[in-house]
Amino acid sequence: MSKVLISACLLGAKVRYDGRDNLLDHPVIKRWQQQGKLVTVCPETLGGLPTPRPPAETQTRFPILITTSTGDDVTPEFLNGAEKTLELAHKYDCCCALMKARSPSCGNQEIYDGSFTGTLTNAPGVAADELIRNGLPVFNEHQLDALIQFVEQHCQAA
Repeated sequence: MSKVLISACLLGAKVRYDGRDNLLDHPVIKRWQQQGKLVTVCPETLGGLPTPRPPAETQTRFPILITTSTGDDVTPEFLNGAEKTLELAHKYDCCCALMKARSPSCGNQEIYDGSFTGTLTNAPGVAADELIRNGLPVFNEHQLDALIQFVEQHCQAA
């Protein structure tokens, strides 16, 4: 059975920048977890960032620059985490990913704009972008119906 890559915070791991989680309480996710179908990842901790940590946002995309609210450049850690996330997806033959919306790493459609004011911009996070560019569909927690349909149609055999 193909696997689904999932943001660790969505399964209750306290890896968010503020030391909290984003537990997603959904019967299908619970079933997939019990079946061993999920591969858990936090690109930011995988890239070497501590928990807790200052919030980070993408300042520019070309060239990529990600800084914390205190002005520290964390671009290398984000890029490292994105590369390691892609490696995990390949290693475990993941057919798609469920990642945290709006995260500077995991957001698949929009992220915060770098002003630290809560303003969103239409762009993927670093890890989600890496997965998408390498052909792996990325969904967020607000797209569960589409994710479940995709998995049922494309990810059963492995």
